[in-house]
Amino acid sequence: MTNQDLLARSLKTVWHPCTQMKAHETLPLLPIARGEGVWLYDHDGRRYLDAVSSWWVNLFGHANPRINAALRDQLDRLEHVMLAGFTHEPVVQLSERLAALTANALGHCFYASDGASAVEIALKMSQHYWLNSGKPGKNRHVHLAGSYHGETVGALSVTDVAIFRTAYAPLLRDNPVLPSPDWRLAAPEESAAAHARRCAAELDNYLAEHHDEIAALIVEPLVQCAAGMAMHDPEYLRLARESCTRHRVHLICDEIAVGCGRTGTFFASEQAAIWPDFLCLSKGITGGYLPLSLVMTTDAVYQAFYADEIGRAFLHSHSYTGNPLACRAALATLDIFRDDDVLVANRQRAARLTELAADLRTHPKVSNFRQQGMIWAFEVQTDDPRFARRAFAQALQQGLLLRPIGNTVYFMPPYVIDEDAMRLLVNGTQQAIDATLAELQA
Repeated sequence: MTNQDLLARSLKTVWHPCTQMKAHETLPLLPIARGEGVWLYDHDGRRYLDAVSSWWVNLFGHANPRINAALRDQLDRLEHVMLAGFTHEPVVQLSERLAALTANALGHCFYASDGASAVEIALKMSQHYWLNSGKPGKNRHVHLAGSYHGETVGALSVTDVAIFRTAYAPLLRDNPVLPSPDWRLAAPEESAAAHARRCAAELDNYLAEHHDEIAALIVEPLVQCAAGMAMHDPEYLRLARESCTRHRVHLICDEIAVGCGRTGTFFASEQAAIWPDFLCLSKGITGGYLPLSLVMTTDAVYQAFYADEIGRAFLHSHSYTGNPLACRAALATLDIFRDDDVLVANRQRAARLTELAADLRTHPKVSNFRQQGMIWAFEVQTDDPRFARRAFAQALQQGLLLRPIGNTVYFMPPYVIDEDAMRLLVNGTQQAIDATLAELQA
């Protein structure tokens, strides 16, 4: 097998996600043969540093031997059984362990396969809760400017990124959009915390007037990823929790991208010392191995559906709900967090990468350099719409897999990145930026 053989076959039969396929006439797909640690290898043996964790999912490296071993063991036990009317050890154990991480504040887990599905579940569950509680008018969902929660119809209805929404607007419900606490939007004299408080005050004012029609507020805690890694102070979450409680509105925390240690704590919500009514997890929960998502919720929500009438039950499912293999991968991921004291080690890694990026931070074309846990981002000062595509191509020449969002460059590497790989990431990114800017100016 060669790179060219696989490229030709892929272009003939595979329709790739979030992609204008015509672009691959000039920008070839990257054919991957295998992965190991932070590296991806093509069929010609060239390797690339996976600086975006394969769309933010891979936590402990490709072909991780501990996750591999757990999956091999599970394959000999049970590959799948339907979860409606049945149960199995991996899904029970995973639910117990995740609930324990919240001190059982969120003691019930409902499973799906992907992040957008988890958001759909949380939105439906919130609205159905209010219906079961005798308040059918509470059926709209507040979201934030720049928010992204997935590309299914319900999730798109609480997404504020035009490129994803515009074509499908006739299918979508119109939900209220409130200001983002993104600190890049703060007034010159405002701190990040002050900006967060101002946005939270606008939220509180809105809920005070409209709470009778609002089922839930949905937020991405600490980092709005698709908005260009827009970071905000935890104060917003703390005040949002207070407002939602005061006005009897649910709080949904979409931790699909920012959970599982990515922002520095296992759950991003912990940094505000709050728990939401619904918490969505996916991406890193299986270490990047298998599709799995889940919604964690409270006993109060669970009890609102617990009745004799089938119409009060939460009727949502798919065939592979709570798949044993995916749950076993998630359990192996939690084992690594526990056994390797990952969150402490990540703080050391994050500090070192930030230190190594000092020259990048002061680059004359770089602004808003920021970091939250194992996420780094900055803007490159250009309005050229070709920047992201060309920077991606230039980074590949440096052996880096980067996917800029507009003119925002970000790093979201696996948690096993070492010093040599960090140096390559920082130095290669600077070279790719310089080459891209020179190319755009030519």
